[in-house]
Amino acid sequence: MALAKASITIEHTGARFDVMFNPEEYGLNKDNNYASQAIPGLGSPILQFVHGNLRTLEMELFFDTTDTRTDVRAETQKVVDLLKIDPELHAPPVLRVAWGSLQLRCVLARANQKFIKFLEDGRPTRARVTVSFSEFIDPEREAKEVSRQTADFSKGYTVQRGDTLSAIAFRFYEDPALWRPIAAANDIDDPRGIEPGQALKVPALPFTDPATGEVTS
Repeated sequence: MALAKASITIEHTGARFDVMFNPEEYGLNKDNNYASQAIPGLGSPILQFVHGNLRTLEMELFFDTTDTRTDVRAETQKVVDLLKIDPELHAPPVLRVAWGSLQLRCVLARANQKFIKFLEDGRPTRARVTVSFSEFIDPEREAKEVSRQTADFSKGYTVQRGDTLSAIAFRFYEDPALWRPIAAANDIDDPRGIEPGQALKVPALPFTDPATGEVTS
C-alpha cells in the first residue's frame, strides 16, 4: 500500500494541495519559558514557569519537474504563497498540515527555497524547500484547553530547614512577594522569625488582613 501524501489545507477556504514528494523526516518541537527568581536565604535561584511556547514543525520538501521539463517554481510557489497576507484575513492564512498521525493547525513561519537542477535556458527543475510551521491557537481555544488553578483555598505547611516566608509564598502562590498574607494569617511580626517544624496556615487568595483590612489578590 502506497504511503499517503502529506497535505496542506488553507483553513478558511478549504483549498488543499498535496506535497509533490513526502519528506524523509520532520521535526516537531516544543519548549517552555522559565524565569529565575532569587530568594533571600536560598543557595540558588528558584525557577518560575512563565509560559509555554507553541509547537513548531520543521521539514524539507522536495520538488522535481525534470521529466516534464517545466519550471519547478510553479510548484514551490504554492508553498511560498502561504506566507502572503490574505486580503480577507489581513494576515497569512491559518493552515492544517496533515500526514498520517501528524495533524497540526498552524501558520507558515518560514520557507527557504534552494534550486539544484536547471534546464538549458536556466529554468530550475529541481528544488528543496525548508519550511517551518508554528502552531496556531486562538484565544477562545486556549481558554477551553487550559485548566488554570488558583490558590483559592487555605492550606497547611510545616516549615523546613532553610525556608523563608518568601520561598513559601513562591511555593504556593508562585510569587515570593506575596509573603505578607502568610505572615498576617500566622501573626508573624518578623518574617525571618520562623523555625523548622513550625506549622503555618497558608491562606487563600485574595486575602483580607484582619488587622488592616488590606486585600491581597
